[in-house]
Amino acid sequence: MPNSLQLTKVLDHLRLYDHPLLAFSGRENNGVIEVLINLKNAVAPAHTYVFPIHPRDLDNPQFAWHLQRQLYDALHDYFIEMFIRTPQDRDVPPTSKHDSEE
Repeated sequence: MPNSLQLTKVLDHLRLYDHPLLAFSGRENNGVIEVLINLKNAVAPAHTYVFPIHPRDLDNPQFAWHLQRQLYDALHDYFIEMFIRTPQDRDVPPTSKHDSEE
């Protein structure tokens, strides 16, 4: 199945981003364009982060800037979601003496 013009537009812009740890791709899912972020050569299991591109952003003359802002926001969210434990986790015991002194 050939890519839609909107998906092709997103894929063309994603090719401009090269990152040593992350791979970017796109897909069309039920008529919605989605951007996928994956770790390259992951040594630990990590999920695929997916975010949709709103049709109004695809048609915006400033599309490239909107995509970059959404991509950078998504990268922040993706890395935060990778935490295994945070201070807000009450059910996870401290792992070191230093942790238990806080």
